[in-house]
Amino acid sequence: MKKSLMKLLALLLAFGMIAAACGDSDDDGDSTGTTAAESDGDDATTTAPPTTVATQVETTTTLPEDTVDYGGTVTLGLEAEATGLRPWEDSCSSPCYNMFIAFFDKLFEINSDFQPVGWLATDGTPNADFTEWVVTLREGVTFHNGEALTAKSIEDMFAIQATGAASGGAIAASGLGSVAATGELEVTYTLTRPNSAFLAFLTRSPLGMVFEPGAAAADPDGFADAPVGTGPFVIDSRDVDNETVGVRNADYWLADDDGNTLPYLDEMRFRPIPDEGTRLSSIVSGTINAMQTLRQGTIRDTRDSADGLTLYEFQGNNTGGGMFNTLVPPYDDARVRKGLIMMNNQEAIIDALGGTGISLPATQWFSPDSPWYSQDAADAWVPFDPAAGAALVQDYLDDAERTDGKAVGEPLDVELSCPPDPSLIAAMQVFEQVMTASGVVNVTITQFDQATHINTALGRENGFVGEHEIHCWRWSNDADPSLGLNPEFSAPTPEIAAEASEALGVAVPFSPTAFSNYWDPEMFGWLAAAVQTDDFDERKALYEQVMLRLADQVPVYYSGHTATLIATTDDMVGLNGWTTPDGTLGAGFPAAEGRWHRVRFTG
Repeated sequence: MKKSLMKLLALLLAFGMIAAACGDSDDDGDSTGTTAAESDGDDATTTAPPTTVATQVETTTTLPEDTVDYGGTVTLGLEAEATGLRPWEDSCSSPCYNMFIAFFDKLFEINSDFQPVGWLATDGTPNADFTEWVVTLREGVTFHNGEALTAKSIEDMFAIQATGAASGGAIAASGLGSVAATGELEVTYTLTRPNSAFLAFLTRSPLGMVFEPGAAAADPDGFADAPVGTGPFVIDSRDVDNETVGVRNADYWLADDDGNTLPYLDEMRFRPIPDEGTRLSSIVSGTINAMQTLRQGTIRDTRDSADGLTLYEFQGNNTGGGMFNTLVPPYDDARVRKGLIMMNNQEAIIDALGGTGISLPATQWFSPDSPWYSQDAADAWVPFDPAAGAALVQDYLDDAERTDGKAVGEPLDVELSCPPDPSLIAAMQVFEQVMTASGVVNVTITQFDQATHINTALGRENGFVGEHEIHCWRWSNDADPSLGLNPEFSAPTPEIAAEASEALGVAVPFSPTAFSNYWDPEMFGWLAAAVQTDDFDERKALYEQVMLRLADQVPVYYSGHTATLIATTDDMVGLNGWTTPDGTLGAGFPAAEGRWHRVRFTG
C-alpha cells in the first residue's frame, strides 16, 4: 500500500494574534497549483504529491483508535550521528533531535499553530515588560534515575547550561540572566532585556530540554553517552556511529487520552546511516522500519519506492543554502559575497539536489506561505547574474587594499565545504562550475562528516571564528523567528561583544552559534526590538528590515526551501495526531523531527 501523508500546518499564531499569510503563492508567481492532503490521523487518503509549496491550511486530525497495542521496536535510520546527548553542550540538528526527544522532555512543546504549549511546564506568564517569566512545573514527574523533577532541578540545570557551548548561544540570544526556584514547582526566569518570545526558547534543545542536573554535574563527559532525562525512553546502550538504544520508560508521566500509559513501544533504536541511498535501501529491504531525510532527491526516490511505506512529508521555513565566514578574507568584503552569490544558480542547484517539483527557490528565512514572509525582501534578493557577479569580484581583485593578501588582479581562492552526501556534492559542483567559468575564482571543494562540519563552523578551538570559508548550511524553522535569527546575528566572538557593548552602551551578547560571524549593530538593534513587543505587525516590520539587510549584505545564501520526510512501514502509526497535555493538536513532524511517545504498531 502506497500512502503519502502531507501535513500542511495551520497559519502561525503570533502571541494570540492571527496573522494572515503574506505573499500568497497565487500572487507571487511561484505556484503552479497543488493538491493538499486532508489528514485524518494516520489513516489519510492518498493524494497526488504536491509539486510546489502550498499555502498552509488547517487540517482535520484525529487520534489513533482506542485499542492500544503495546510492544515492538522502531529502528530509525538517521542521516547523521549525534555529536553527543548533552542538551547544554552538543549542537543538535534534525537527525539528533529524534534522539533527544526520545530521552528528554521539553518544558514547552509546539502545537499545530507553532505556539509554545506546556509540556513539563503547565504554563508560563510574563511581567508587563517581558523581563521576567514565571513557569509552573507539572507534578509527579521523575527522572530516569528516580530523582523528582522540581523547580530546584531547573535552577541547578541552569548552572550547567550557563557554561554550555550549545546553550550559551541560546542564553545570550534570549537575554536570560538567571533562573531561580521560587517555589517547589515554580521557576522564575529573569532576563537582562525584554523578550516577548522567551517561551519559544524553552521549546528547543539548549534551554528547553530538561536533564537531571546531578548526573550531569557528576560526569558531564559521560553524560554524552548516558543521558538522564524524563523522556519516554531510557538509554540502554550507545555504540557511537553504530546504534543507540532506548528502552521503554515504565515510569513515564504521560498517558494517552484514554489513560493508557505511554510510550507504547518497547524500544527505540537509532542507527546513523549517512548515505542517503543506503538508508532508503535499508527501509525498503526491512533492515530498518523508519527513516528520516532532509534531502529532496531522497524524498523523490522514496515516493517512487513507497510500496508498504507511509510518507510523512513537511515543508516549511527551513531552507538549504550556505554561509560565508565573514571574519575570514576575502569574505569580509560584501563585493565578494554578493558577486559569488550572483553565481549561485538556485534552479540548477535545486535540480542537483533532486528537488525539482518539490522545492521552490528561497529568498529569505521565511517561505511564501509564512505570515513572516516579505515580498519586498523577495524582490530584493540577489539575482542569478554570473557576468555581474564576476564584475563585482573583479572590482575587489583590482583593489589595492583587498583583504586576502594576494596581489592586485590575482583570482580569488575559495573553499566550498559540505558533508559527503552525493546530492550535496552535486549541488556544490554546480556552484563550483559557475564560479570557475567566471575566470576570477579558483575553487576547492572539501567534504567532512556532519559532526566535523558543525564543529568546524563553531570554531571552538579558534576563538569561535571558525576555519570554514563557504559552508553549506540550513537556515530557519517554523518556530518564532527570534530563535534562529538572534543567535545567528548576535556578536560572533567575545571580543566583538565586548567592543560592541562599549560602543553602544548596552550589553551585547556573544553567541557561539553565530556561524556566519556577521556583525551588524543596526540589525542587532532590529532583532532586539522585535522581542520587546508582542504586536505581530511591529515584529514583522522589524524582521522584514532584517531580511532586506541580508539581501543587501549576503552573509548567508539560499538554495531552496527544504522538504523533509519521515518514512515508516505501513503498520506503524502515531507520528501524526499527537496532542499536548492540555489536549491541543501538536505540530506533528516538522523538519523530520518525530515525537515517538505515541508511536505504535497495528495489527
